Amino acid sequence: MSAITIVPVDSAALTQRFIRLPSRLHAGDPNWVTPLDMERREALSPKHNPLFGHTDVQLWLAVRNGVDVGRISAQINRDATDGVGHFGMLAAENDAALIKLLFDTAEGWLKARGMRESLGPFSLSINEETGLLIKGHDTPPMLMMGHDRDYLAGHVEALGYAKAKDVFAYLSDITKPLPNSIVNLIKRPLPATFKLRHMDFKHYRRDIESISAIFNDAWAANWRFEPLTAADTDHLAKAMRPILNEKLVWLVDVDGEPAGFGVCLPNINEAIADLDGKLLPFGWMKLLWRLKVSGVKSARVPLMGVRRKYATGFVGAVLPFLIIDAMRNEARKLGYERAELSWILEDNMPMRRINEGLGSTAYKTYRVYRKALA
Repeated sequence: MSAITIVPVDSAALTQRFIRLPSRLHAGDPNWVTPLDMERREALSPKHNPLFGHTDVQLWLAVRNGVDVGRISAQINRDATDGVGHFGMLAAENDAALIKLLFDTAEGWLKARGMRESLGPFSLSINEETGLLIKGHDTPPMLMMGHDRDYLAGHVEALGYAKAKDVFAYLSDITKPLPNSIVNLIKRPLPATFKLRHMDFKHYRRDIESISAIFNDAWAANWRFEPLTAADTDHLAKAMRPILNEKLVWLVDVDGEPAGFGVCLPNINEAIADLDGKLLPFGWMKLLWRLKVSGVKSARVPLMGVRRKYATGFVGAVLPFLIIDAMRNEARKLGYERAELSWILEDNMPMRRINEGLGSTAYKTYRVYRKALA
């Protein structure tokens, strides 16, 4: 076998090669969707992605005979003090020696910086793409969800990585009515202090900051939780605005305080599947036409949360379903037929019960792996 060279990604040209590699590796996979180059460049740019303000990141390409054959990243959140570093952005040909070399490189970088454990994949954090796809390769990924070759899990496990946690993506048919038990619950009289409302673009920044605050409170006790910083919230506000429909983002106020929220986004992947990641010269027009005129049929709910002080009793039981029902009703008016609720930790039983109570199916599984570093 020809020698493999590991190349640190330290230029715009190498970053572009890093971004484009998975598309070549997935050639022939009918379910692969090439992410938009522009979005990927911004995600990997310290200038545009606030994650780089508190996370050290290194990317590598593996090159054989002048051809890019693999890639990997390593990350360390400088706010963490538990000695756990992350790997991510994994893509490679089906070659055990190649994949071992990629991991040796990432692990060496983590160990040199005092990390005692490697955990991932996260691309680039747990708040972005999480886990390696191990079930659901027969369907395309939704917006901001990963899609991996089915041989990767075996190679990762052969290198000593073991399951740390699985996360699920649930798929819901929103053309079907809600079960009677849920309808009866949300039709119960609500206290006068409850106010269900959709996002108001006139107060866009206020509502995004409310969503961020609820998210940080609701998920604070979750496994490997990383809070949204003020910079993250600002980035979220700017990134989501072009694709948000204010009637697909719902909040519940209790006693005048935002207590819960849900965000539903059009599945951009459905609209860009044939664009090969490019918006120029005509990709912009195709994307806008498909989103605004011809429509997409699928959506994703990437964010939901209820403040912990409201999470128990009647309030905690009814809030998620009030929000879900409102999002479903508006989504149907826009022609959506199905929605993915993702991702959900395998041991987050309250959210799993909510999804399963809706009749949703856990149709994709992503696995997070860990390995002790000697």
